[in-house]
Amino acid sequence: MSRIRSSTYAAALFASLMLASLASAQSETPANPPANPPAAAPAPAPAADSAQTAPAVHSSTPMESHVGNLTGHSAAGKELYFRYCWGCHGFRGDGNGENAQWIDPKPRNFTQATFKCRSTVTGTLPTDQDLANSIARGFENSNMPSWIPLTNQNRADLVAFIKTFSERWKNDKSGTPITIPAEPALTLASIQHGHELFQKLECWKCHGQEGRGDGPSAATLTDSNDQPIRPYNFTAGSRFKCGTTNQDIYRIFITGVDGTPMPSFADVIKPEEAWDLVHYLRTLQVTHKSPELALWETSKEGAAIVAAQKLRGTPTGSGVNF
Repeated sequence: MSRIRSSTYAAALFASLMLASLASAQSETPANPPANPPAAAPAPAPAADSAQTAPAVHSSTPMESHVGNLTGHSAAGKELYFRYCWGCHGFRGDGNGENAQWIDPKPRNFTQATFKCRSTVTGTLPTDQDLANSIARGFENSNMPSWIPLTNQNRADLVAFIKTFSERWKNDKSGTPITIPAEPALTLASIQHGHELFQKLECWKCHGQEGRGDGPSAATLTDSNDQPIRPYNFTAGSRFKCGTTNQDIYRIFITGVDGTPMPSFADVIKPEEAWDLVHYLRTLQVTHKSPELALWETSKEGAAIVAAQKLRGTPTGSGVNF
């Protein structure tokens, strides 16, 4: 009986709602509609040159990338870009996405085709593998995360689409990757010489004597877009902007970081001197237990420098020692 009563109530409710809806529709219909209703005003015609002045979003020419044994396609990369990337890098790839105003350093402007982390000589385009590595790795001390959750094919497709934002990819080829010689054995003499080179080459003017990115020139530095840029803080964490290995650090010395004040030292230092600098920079990472830091602390000079660099407590005075 309860089921019958429920069904009867539901049917009555549905009927009442239908009648109310019909009555509302009738009340909104005019009793005597005009025989010839006025025509809608025509939409304003677009400006004659609007098609010519509107900037192109990206090149319509399909692009490919070649990352390992994968071939990336810009058509597939386009979907990924407008799902994951445009909020920062912008609808037109110019680094002016809706989130860019709150980001420092600013997102990369792909229309300029200038990239920081490359295996190629300064001033040349990176390889497709370089761009794929950057997407996977992300950038330390920036808002660019690691996109390792994407598949290798996804990243290859994104690289292909990124290349559609600049005509440079049509006219120029990627530069030739530099050759990185084998790393020599780690010695105290190598670290000491790297320390001397750090002073001689005036790396401290930007990066500071302790490598904290607070040198006397730090506040005056700007990138190629005249945006303020901070020198890298070597003491933070265990990695660097363009990688984690000693080979990655060596590569930065030789290729430079395009678009920033960090130049290439390829014509300034010898390969063995670059390795000495690599070994010394590792000792600046005073909270990271590297072989270089451990060896450096066995010397009187190194132990005194490291002791002066290590944090003692925190700015709030918690007493935590590192």
